[in-house]
Amino acid sequence: PKGNELKPEVMILDADGEPVRNDAGNPVTYPMSVDAVLSVEDQTEIKAGDIVARIPREGAKTKDITGGLPRVAELFEARRPKDHAIIAEIDGYVRYGKDYKNKRRIAIESSEDPDHKVEYMVPKGKHIPVAEGDFVQKGDYIMDGNPAPHDILAIMGVEALADYMIDEVQDVYRLQGVKINDKHIEVIVRQMLQKWEVQDSGDTTLLKGEHVDKQEFDQACEKAISKGGRPATGEPILLGITKASLQTRSFISAASFQETTRVLTEASVQGKRDKLVGLKENVIVGRLIPAGTGGATQQMRKVAADRDNVVIEARREEAETAARLAAPKATDNDVVGGDVFNTVINDDDESRS
Repeated sequence: PKGNELKPEVMILDADGEPVRNDAGNPVTYPMSVDAVLSVEDQTEIKAGDIVARIPREGAKTKDITGGLPRVAELFEARRPKDHAIIAEIDGYVRYGKDYKNKRRIAIESSEDPDHKVEYMVPKGKHIPVAEGDFVQKGDYIMDGNPAPHDILAIMGVEALADYMIDEVQDVYRLQGVKINDKHIEVIVRQMLQKWEVQDSGDTTLLKGEHVDKQEFDQACEKAISKGGRPATGEPILLGITKASLQTRSFISAASFQETTRVLTEASVQGKRDKLVGLKENVIVGRLIPAGTGGATQQMRKVAADRDNVVIEARREEAETAARLAAPKATDNDVVGGDVFNTVINDDDESRS
């Protein structure tokens, strides 16, 4: 039989032919996808642990390093995979709603507030690993597939995203016997998360919806707090490595990567100044990079400059104090004709004569 409203599923019955129910009182059913292969016949007795059905995997693809590198590029460019997995946003119970065309409506009813629901539209024919009444936690899969990194960041946070990126990239290289230390992938992920989106500007000079560097965001918040104001709130955003490289604070670094003319034109129009903080810009201008012994040298220069500023300030204060002491003190007699307020006018007869 064919029909858009058909939902193939396997139902477990007891000896009396009644549906077996779970702890929540719902019948135990297993929804089947279109390509599922049943491993049991109708009315067959089964036990816990028996395989009810199999879902065939896609045909074996080329699993060499060239087949895996597009996956690495997809991860580092932060692209949304085609038919990406759907992740639960809240903790709650699964409820099936009314289908819409060729989509199946799945809602998650919050365990804390039953009135709060989050709905998802899943294409029919896709395998859904959850059943009606199941309790799911934030981050559980509602539909199988590769999740979008942006969803992981928004729902589960930065640490979960970093773990996911490291595991996925390592899987590609591990298949070829290539060992890569996690720190290299972590450095790349850190650069991908360098921008923050301002949600509430607070008492800072930032604008709502603006994308700023994490350092700039923290400095603005510290400045607001020091003045007794309210700090800004924001959340990290995920950028692909190409976009992240072009949006770095250093225009020399960005110009050395891609779109050189556009980057330099924008920098000149905006009157940007490059403080040569990173590695690339220091290499380009021929300076020591701020890492290793170069970093120690830069740190010593900074300490020396701070000390020089302290000494210069102290000497300036001493000079001002000496100048004040050397200046002659003003007395009453310095006023020509004396102080008019201390002058006594005698208006008697003797003074006239």
